[in-house]
Amino acid sequence: MPEHIKKKLQEEIKQLEHELTHELPAEIKKAVALGDLSENAEYHMAKQRQEFVNARLGQLKARMAELALVNLANIPKDRIAFGSTVTVYDTTKDEQIEYKLVTSEESDVNQGLISTTSPIGRSLIGKQVGDMATVVTPNGKRELEVLKLSTIHDEAE
Repeated sequence: MPEHIKKKLQEEIKQLEHELTHELPAEIKKAVALGDLSENAEYHMAKQRQEFVNARLGQLKARMAELALVNLANIPKDRIAFGSTVTVYDTTKDEQIEYKLVTSEESDVNQGLISTTSPIGRSLIGKQVGDMATVVTPNGKRELEVLKLSTIHDEAE
């Protein structure tokens, strides 16, 4: 897992855990002191926030576990996969585009960083130079021809 992604997720987990163990209990205690809980908006908002924070923490911890399982030895050296930089020719738009396949946390289409789970990323996974990929997007189908490939292994050397 890229170190900056791990750090970003850990920071968010730390912040949410602090909110869950320190800030929210204080808000709930203050709201309870106001009296009747059935019509106490502060109490209900604090409880809703507590549920949201618990759910988000679960998501973040599950994502950390998923990313920890990424093993570079399992990433192919001759096909498009996570970490690959690929130049494609988009026959629909008549242009060359360079993409780097990254995690969903890193994706930024404007910078050419696309998630492996995006429609384009999924269609390119497993392809080699010379292969065609059909991408189904909200704007219709696009045909991409793989012109150049640099895997995560090539970039590590």
